[in-house]
Amino acid sequence: MTEQTARPTQAPPSVRDGRTAPAPSPVLQPLGRTRTDWPRSFADRLTAPLPGVRAMARLAREGAVRPGADGLRDIPLLPFAPGPLPEAGPDTLAVTWAGHASWILRVGGLTVLTDPVWSRRIFGTPARITPVGVRWEDLPPVDAVVISHNHFDHLDAPTLKRLPKDTPVFVPAGLGRWFTRRRFSRVTELDWWEAAELDGVRFEFVPSHHWSKRTLLDTCRSLWGGWVLTDRAHRTDSAGRTGRQVYFAGDTGYGHWFAEIGARHPGIDLALLPIGAYAPRWWLSDVHTDPEEAVRAFQDLGARRMAPMHWATFVLSSEPVLEPLTRVRAAWDRAGLPREDLWDLPVGASRVLAP
Repeated sequence: MTEQTARPTQAPPSVRDGRTAPAPSPVLQPLGRTRTDWPRSFADRLTAPLPGVRAMARLAREGAVRPGADGLRDIPLLPFAPGPLPEAGPDTLAVTWAGHASWILRVGGLTVLTDPVWSRRIFGTPARITPVGVRWEDLPPVDAVVISHNHFDHLDAPTLKRLPKDTPVFVPAGLGRWFTRRRFSRVTELDWWEAAELDGVRFEFVPSHHWSKRTLLDTCRSLWGGWVLTDRAHRTDSAGRTGRQVYFAGDTGYGHWFAEIGARHPGIDLALLPIGAYAPRWWLSDVHTDPEEAVRAFQDLGARRMAPMHWATFVLSSEPVLEPLTRVRAAWDRAGLPREDLWDLPVGASRVLAP
């Protein structure tokens, strides 16, 4: 595999103004960069304050952290339809939803895993309510992994332990040491708007409205964000844009970053956007989009297609388990968007975008 890293020629834009112009073309540098001079905290990148003592007390008082019996009764109806992985050549964009924020992306001839979680349980959360959509032993060789942020439902140590230690891993700023301590040898840390290139596919780390925490002592010690993957090697469209583009949002609330990402990446072919873990809104609106906000984010991005994620896998909040799907379909219909552009896949299902 050939490897290069792209880094902007200017500092990352301020998270607070949302009015920055698109960054200049990045200068490619050798890949595999980890750094020891990141700031001690990325709390200045937060777009909303983290909950304080009063909010925690209210949550405990209301007890609205999981659905009641009525909200759980539709678990048997959650869409689960595992199938064989599709054939995917260098000119093809194919996606398979393994569940939650875990996707098998086939882009530019590479197989890329996003936030891979193949564990039945994650810390502090009940067991998954649908099985993993693709058995680990059925995966093709994994060419790269992208991680959005350091929360247990997106950074799963038992799953990552299954990967060869020379797997290229792309991670947010401040998270590289977590991987190098586990002997991963090809780790690239990126700040917002920085990019890396692997065999003609560019991996750009982009902002999100979220945060990070794994222990009592590491709140916001590493950055959070999403990824835009662009196949730069195999295709130029009629407008002169090179390559398929897929946007993986990771975990995020709604806000100005979607329009900024869309401005820097016009014509995104597919946006993978979260639609679940949103209730109660007073508690989660800053960090998780609800279905209507996800459709609005899709429109802000100017993307061509949307695939919902971050639902139907783990019970993380209090909305009924099937509600995210019904609401996103209704919001899509109200927006007058073409039904074929909503890729509302069952867990384990795939979709292919051929040339």
